[in-house]
Amino acid sequence: MGSMFRSEEVCLAQLFLQAGAAYDCVSELGELGLVEFRDLNPNVNAFQRRFVADVRRCEELEKTFTYLDLELQKAGKEVEVLEENPLAPAQKDLMAIQEQSERLAQELREVSRNRESMQGRVRELREYAHILREGQRFTGQLPEMGSPRRTRAPTETDPLLDPSVAQRLDLKVNFLAGVIHPWKVSTFERLLWRACRGYLIANFVEMSEPMEDPATGENVTWVIFLISYWGEQIGQKIKKIADCFHCHVYPYANKESDRLETLRGLLLQIEDMQSVLRETEEYLSQVLQKAVVALYALAVKIQKVKAIYLMLNQCSVSVTDKASLQRVWCPVADLPRVQQALVDASQKSASGVDCFVNRIPSSESPPTLIRTNRFTAGFQNIVDAYGVGTYQEMNPAPYTIITFPFLFAVMFGDVGHGLLMFIFALWMILEENSPKMRKSQNEIWSMFFGGRYLILLMGAFSIYTGFVYNECFSKATTIFPSGWSVAAMNWSSQETKPALPLDPKYPGVFFGPYPFGIDPVWSMAVNRLTFLNSFKMKMSVILGITHMTFGVILSIFNYVHFRTFYKIYLVFIPEMIFMLALFGYLVFMIFFKWFAYSAMNSENAPSILIHFINVFMLSVSVEEIGPLYPGQRYVQIVLVVLALVSIPVLLLGDPICLFLQHRTRRIRKTRQCFVAEVAETQDERKPLLGSANSDEGRIPVSRQSSRDTVGSVNTAETDVEQGNLEPEEEFDVVEVFMHQAIHTIEYCLGCVSNTASYLRLWALSLAHAQLSEVLWSMVMKNGFCVQYYCGVILVPIFAFFAMLTVAILLVMEGLSAFLHALRLHWVEFQNKFYTGAGYKFSPFSFVSIHSPV
Repeated sequence: MGSMFRSEEVCLAQLFLQAGAAYDCVSELGELGLVEFRDLNPNVNAFQRRFVADVRRCEELEKTFTYLDLELQKAGKEVEVLEENPLAPAQKDLMAIQEQSERLAQELREVSRNRESMQGRVRELREYAHILREGQRFTGQLPEMGSPRRTRAPTETDPLLDPSVAQRLDLKVNFLAGVIHPWKVSTFERLLWRACRGYLIANFVEMSEPMEDPATGENVTWVIFLISYWGEQIGQKIKKIADCFHCHVYPYANKESDRLETLRGLLLQIEDMQSVLRETEEYLSQVLQKAVVALYALAVKIQKVKAIYLMLNQCSVSVTDKASLQRVWCPVADLPRVQQALVDASQKSASGVDCFVNRIPSSESPPTLIRTNRFTAGFQNIVDAYGVGTYQEMNPAPYTIITFPFLFAVMFGDVGHGLLMFIFALWMILEENSPKMRKSQNEIWSMFFGGRYLILLMGAFSIYTGFVYNECFSKATTIFPSGWSVAAMNWSSQETKPALPLDPKYPGVFFGPYPFGIDPVWSMAVNRLTFLNSFKMKMSVILGITHMTFGVILSIFNYVHFRTFYKIYLVFIPEMIFMLALFGYLVFMIFFKWFAYSAMNSENAPSILIHFINVFMLSVSVEEIGPLYPGQRYVQIVLVVLALVSIPVLLLGDPICLFLQHRTRRIRKTRQCFVAEVAETQDERKPLLGSANSDEGRIPVSRQSSRDTVGSVNTAETDVEQGNLEPEEEFDVVEVFMHQAIHTIEYCLGCVSNTASYLRLWALSLAHAQLSEVLWSMVMKNGFCVQYYCGVILVPIFAFFAMLTVAILLVMEGLSAFLHALRLHWVEFQNKFYTGAGYKFSPFSFVSIHSPV
């Protein structure tokens, strides 16, 4: 947990990777997840890098895995997810993985294609069989030649053409049969009648069972049509219209015997095809089961291989192509583990020379690394959302673990609501190892689950502040006996008044303060809201000033760590004087009034607000309110003078000190250059005898450069000994003064505005209490007022009350209090010591790689 207070020490290191062991070395580093690779080829196109062919091969395999996953989804199967991801395969095994994946995909394609073709063939045969069955309703055997004709009156069902003339070649009757979608029947029939001018007889009937539509995959009750026509031109028109409506047309024999023989053949074919189809589906199920078992492992392996080749593309290759160089950011404490991983990878690849890591100096600011666990991750995310901390500056997260839930609870204080929140968070914590909970695709649920420990502490602190406010679903609880007694008051002459006062001056009326929290008698008082306003407003001011002062105190640890000790005197002390002289004195007056005045003499207590205004007016107004204590005026004058004096020190101290340091460095650098020139001149004049003196002349330069360079954590000892002088950055006096002026104005005005901002604790606490009371009185209280025989109505009333409590008081009010607590930490607390101008350490790790399926 030591790294939680400040980011770990990170250095720049260089990896020397042999060509035959580079793949295995990067694989080992990916499993460890300890180094952040840097791109040494930023100007090289992605399509011109060394391993672009290998990356493309991995992408082609990913497409194959996507196809397999889609086929599994169609079959309603889920991929078996392994508890532990497999290791990255060796380079020699990559070809075997590719062959296995392509063979599995090809086999699945062939079996799926055969099944689809057989299903389509079975569907066509079934449609044809239904057409032949249903066609018997409309057609029968034609009358034989020479049969006697019977004269009878014509009916509406008689055909338009006399069957006796059917043997004439020019009046030969033909048939066209098929199936059509039910939505197209009316349009199809109307178009046939208009196009053929009635020279046809069309009959339509629904199929006895629904069948799958090949275009949409839905089950549709198709409509069978049988069209009788004569004439070749009419037949061509009917066929073209049927093709336009995408009808499934089948041959229909004129003779009934031929139709019956065709139907029997169809039934036999359907039976044979269905048996073959069942065997094909069983084989397909076996192939899909192979994909279910192997797909996750194959996809993860290829993802790791692709990540390895992407990292190798960022390496710089030597001229002889026998080694690769790479620069990485690495925690200093993990350098031995990285070196051991490189040695193991070299031995694994049977490389003749071991790969190694070497720490190198760097003038760049390293990334910020703060290790977290399940508990601290949620709080660190809150801090990082404001800005990733500058390298090795103080981390607000350890203090946010306590202050954030507490400030939330001040605004959300209620025993009942806090208990519900605590139980909900506790349930998530107990089920945190469930894969269903951790791998949910719901973004809102993922946010709640990620902050489960934060919600747990917010609920626990809300229970505590609820006991302080003595509120449980807006109702007061009597845990201890009240400190007020009603029996001691004599109200015989005041019974007509609507409100009867309790006077603490009467003996036996007031026994003393309530042991913990607010006395429950205040829940029945008329002036309850006035009392709570005063209490919560003062509490908000005390908490806010304490919180901001703590933030200013934390800044001193940054000054000590970065060895800018002058800022302790020129920045930290003036800020503390300004804060405590004005607003610390306000807190002192609040506590002094609480201790100096009791319930007996509370009528004579002066107003704190008036006294605080008089601090800036340099007066006490003794005639109106009187002083709080003797000598108050002189104390306030001294405090105001101290606050005013600290402003120019804060404004000018830091820039002047930086200017003097810059001037001193320039003089020192000029002196070093002069000494070096003198030493070189002596070397030229006395090449044999002046070597010792010249070495003595160089010693101060080396020592001085060592003193300048020793402060960098990324400087090795050899670089310190050699000097490693770098050009000094330009010093802009105007920019420094402007920056410090903005900081001074922001801090001084911010002390006033930030103190007022903490009054949101009072406002939201009061709003939450009032909203909870309104919800109780408007819902539950009305439910209790019904007659006893209607008590069953309490069940829906309580359900409605519970729903509103969760939706409004827990979700909406909880979110509001969360956002206000977030603002208080980001703006009022963290800006006192936290810069947040760094960038996060993003190591190359296989842990973040998940299967795409």
